[in-house]
Amino acid sequence: DNFAHRTSVRHALANDKDWQGKFISVALPLIEKQHNEVAYLVPWCQLGKPPKEGGVYEWVTFQMKPGGPALWGEAFRAAINAHINTGYTRLIGVFHTEYGLLNTVHVLWWNESPDQRAAGRHSAHEDARVVAAVRDSVRFLESQQNALLIPLQCSPLK
Repeated sequence: DNFAHRTSVRHALANDKDWQGKFISVALPLIEKQHNEVAYLVPWCQLGKPPKEGGVYEWVTFQMKPGGPALWGEAFRAAINAHINTGYTRLIGVFHTEYGLLNTVHVLWWNESPDQRAAGRHSAHEDARVVAAVRDSVRFLESQQNALLIPLQCSPLK
């Protein structure tokens, strides 16, 4: 909810014997590095939910040019909306960094399968609405990285 809530949750986990014994002590030897950042849901996006259990997620990280949403926000939003309006994929959320590498935007999409996502991507590349919106937004783009995420059974997003 906020930084005070984050602090209280971290404190509770540090004192949770079950968390420490069953998760951290098992996971810690497997971790080579950790990257933390704090991001918020952008004001124009509501956190979505997948229409059903299962499926896969695509986590797309955009490194935008310095200047923040005042510079690139409108064009970025138009590109996201163009993708939403086609129905090729379902938006779960758009997040902007508060701490960490600034001018980073993460977008989480849901799809029924990796093949459905691939077909949607190919369709989007040929859709004039998407091409026009993306063409306008890429002038603010430094880099993009996409990751396919398959939720574990313990994930609330399964």
